[in-house]
Amino acid sequence: MENYSEKSYKDKLEAIFTRFPSVQKVPFGDAYKPGLDHMLRFSSILGNPQEKYRTIHVAGTNGKGSVANMLASALSSIGLKVGLYTSPHIIDFRERARVLLPPVAVPPADIYPDRARSAGIRRELPPEEQVCLVPEEYVFDFLCRYEADMDELDLSFFEITTGLAFKWFADEKVDVAVIEVGLGGRLDSTNIITSDLSIVTSIALDHCALLGGTLEEIACEKAGIFKPGVPALVGEYLPETRPVFEGKASEVGCPLTFAQDVEPSMAGLVPEILEEMDLKGKYQEKNLRTVLAAIDILSRNLFYAKLSDRSVVMDAICHTASRAGFHGRWEMVRKDPMIIVDLGHNPAALKENFTQLEEMMADGEYSSLIIIYAVMADKDLDGIMPFMPEDATYVLTGLESKRALPVGDLSRRLETFRKEAGKSFKIVEKGSVEEAISTALSLDKDRKPLIFIGGSTYLLSEALRALGARGF
Repeated sequence: MENYSEKSYKDKLEAIFTRFPSVQKVPFGDAYKPGLDHMLRFSSILGNPQEKYRTIHVAGTNGKGSVANMLASALSSIGLKVGLYTSPHIIDFRERARVLLPPVAVPPADIYPDRARSAGIRRELPPEEQVCLVPEEYVFDFLCRYEADMDELDLSFFEITTGLAFKWFADEKVDVAVIEVGLGGRLDSTNIITSDLSIVTSIALDHCALLGGTLEEIACEKAGIFKPGVPALVGEYLPETRPVFEGKASEVGCPLTFAQDVEPSMAGLVPEILEEMDLKGKYQEKNLRTVLAAIDILSRNLFYAKLSDRSVVMDAICHTASRAGFHGRWEMVRKDPMIIVDLGHNPAALKENFTQLEEMMADGEYSSLIIIYAVMADKDLDGIMPFMPEDATYVLTGLESKRALPVGDLSRRLETFRKEAGKSFKIVEKGSVEEAISTALSLDKDRKPLIFIGGSTYLLSEALRALGARGF
């Protein structure tokens, strides 16, 4: 087997992006392989690692990442070692698999070698050091060790990363892992687990070519994570989707709770939590309700009984971003000028984001609103444009991803909408994200602009890299 080096790691990682296409590189249809047969066979080769710890399964159109991270933070706060599997990554591939350490613990020596001397000494770590990304050496060894199996099974990129995460969690001897669904639910690679709780956060029209063109069809795919006897929780339902969830729960034989129909035991603390939370998007209020309902359900299980400690759980949820290393959700990356990034990308998510921006502008604190925007070609741009704030300057940009809508096409469609709808916003077209950021920073620079970067995870990835590398 090859020896690890920084170069060999990068080469091996690039190989799985190229040989086993990821939706971060190619269109969904070329990368998405629905079905569980190959994942089950791969898991068997790995020794069925997902059976060695408890799991919580989280699906949904919007909010599943926030819910998964909040739950992981809460679980680690009660003394559990928690695995957290999410996607996609923003900057570093290793963001997909994380381990959250309990508040008082010694980091694994292979992850924090400079602390190896302190092995055996228990001490409290600052929140930002309680999260460990899967080590590069582990990723490299895994990809080398199972390369022949990946070839033989013709695995998708997501099947490989799911197997990697499941195996690492087992090797790290986590107590529980919070597993976020990649796409859909029923046929998603993660759906080989039998969890302690199945959560569906919300349903909206997204990835319709793969999941169905109606809310009912998408709800059916998400509800595919329901398992016999395993409590199921739905964060938000619509008149079209509630019967689907009820029918699926009845079919598989599992108790079903709708978060919006119950009063969580910590409901009285919601205003205080929202005020203190380091996740500042207004949409987090809905996600918080789902999380608190999930905590009530889990705390009935003796394994999770310590979740009844309200003060500990509240503190953990309030510090989710720092404790879990969670980024890209209404994240303020600069104060002067104010730059906010968010990875919301479909009409439902962007409606929330654009509304919050309009409310911020209405307060009169900011002199102008500048939005750096890009979108994937498969997204419902026609459904997004009516929510775009009118009194704004849109700096449109191209992206490296082949899935992205070319900036010229985006500009033409937005200009057509602007004229037909009688809107007055301004449009600036730039070929790269770096150019877009430079332009945004030059506009209204002598006053106090509010700059928002959003529309695609891939835009955030390029923008954060640019902001860090170029030091804008």
